[in-house]
Parts: sequence; structure tokens; C-alpha cells
Amino acid sequence: MDLTETNNFLSEFMKVTDLDSITPVEPGVGLKVGVDLGTSSIVLVVLDNNNNPILGLVEEAKVVRDGLVVNFMEAVQIVRRLKNLAEEVLERELTAASTAVPPGTYNKNQEIFANVLESADFEVLSIVDEPIAAAALLNIKNGHIVDLGGGTTGVATISNGEIIQVFDEPTGGTHMSLVLAGYYNIGVDEAEKIKRDSNKANDVFPIIRPVIEKMVSISIQAINRTNKLDLPVFIVGGASKIKGFKGVFDNGITTDVYQSDHSEWITPIGIAMLMGEGD
Repeated sequence: MDLTETNNFLSEFMKVTDLDSITPVEPGVGLKVGVDLGTSSIVLVVLDNNNNPILGLVEEAKVVRDGLVVNFMEAVQIVRRLKNLAEEVLERELTAASTAVPPGTYNKNQEIFANVLESADFEVLSIVDEPIAAAALLNIKNGHIVDLGGGTTGVATISNGEIIQVFDEPTGGTHMSLVLAGYYNIGVDEAEKIKRDSNKANDVFPIIRPVIEKMVSISIQAINRTNKLDLPVFIVGGASKIKGFKGVFDNGITTDVYQSDHSEWITPIGIAMLMGEGD
């Protein structure tokens, strides 16, 4: 599969994550908003009705654990802050949004995720499974989407555009940070900073490689439970940003493995794309 078009889009999108480059949006332009309530951050994405990038905002957060909201009020406050900031820089009121829930948690999370957005003064137009959101941007009808978040490794198998299996295990970016914290005898927050420091990637990778190998093992276990062993694997999620990450998957999985640039933005953008026509 050729990811050139996707990578070109993501390259353009990254430009609108810089607030200094944002300009107000004319009143007649329809806007679509996606809100991603993640384990390590909350992300707000704005596209126009043609899915052109308008704005991308992110704030670190610890309001979701294992796919469930554990601090409702703080989640609302962060979403409202992002909404207010977006409205300020775009000089437009944002009235509606979409969101998504982690693999396998739709019935548990649908109402609570909607309540977070509604409490932040959004009308919720749609709630989708995160793998479907990722598939929307990647234009995937058949494949295994491996979503590597802060707390879990989620694997969703999509066949003919529909999710036929979800599999989720608690191994994610937070576990990498915990391993680094133990190795260096430092706090988890400091370890998180080291993990994200591209200048220390060569030192970090050997230490956290066993965690990545565990993610591969989880993915293989999920894939083996299906009869879709020949479908390609698509890696998304912020935990996959580590240099050398994809190589571990290439070595462990027998089918083709794909990873786009800026894969941490795949799901939030897909959430916005699936909102429908914006105001």
C-alpha cells in the first residue's frame, strides 16, 4: 500500500498545529471538529467540509485510564479550554463535534464520552470506534489496525469496512515510561520526557524494546484469532513514535506492516472526518 497521499496530507496538517500559522476562518466555511480523549492527552482537530486541515490542538492529560474516563471534571475542563482556544484563534464559534471510543469499549464509553463533550458545550454529532476513525483517514477497508496508546495496545480487524474483532491489552506508552523510570531510577514524568526526546532515541530504544516486543506479541495473538491472517497491519497511535518501533513489528509479524508519518494524529483527524457536514 502506498501511503504517499496520506503522508502528504499529514505534512500539511502539521502546519496547522502551530498556532502562529493559524488565520481566522470566514463565516461561510463549514467546520468539522473531532475530539480524541486519550490516555496521555486530549486532542482537538478542526477540518473544513472538504477535510482540509484548519487546526490541531493537544493538551497533556491523565483523565483516561485503560480506555475509561477516570476524572470527568478535568476532562471537561481540558476540552473546554481547547474549544475556547480554537474559537479564539479561528474567530468562529464551534458548536458541534464528534468523538471516538477505544476498541471494545463502545457500550461502556458511549454515554460518558458524550457527556464530557456536552458538558464542554459541544453538541455531539457522532461517536465512533477509534479504529473506524483511523481507517477513515488511511482509507482502509480491510486490515488490522494496531492502535498503540498510552495505556493499551488495541487491535481491530476490519473486513469490508466493518470491525469484525477487537482485542485490547494493557501495554502502551505508559509502560515504556515505567521501564525507563526503573532503569534510570527517576520519576515517571521525567522518564516520559526522556522517552519523547529524539536526541536520546538511540539510548532509549534498547531499554524499551521488550515493551515493544510485548506489543508485537499482543498483535500476533489478536491476528491469530481471526481467519484474516494475510491482511496488512497498520500502526497508529502516539506510543509508536519511537525511532526503530516499526522495525520490531516488521521482524515479528509475517504480513505487511505500514506506518504513516505523524501517526499520533491519525485517529483524531479521522474522528473529525466522520462528523459529517459542519456549520
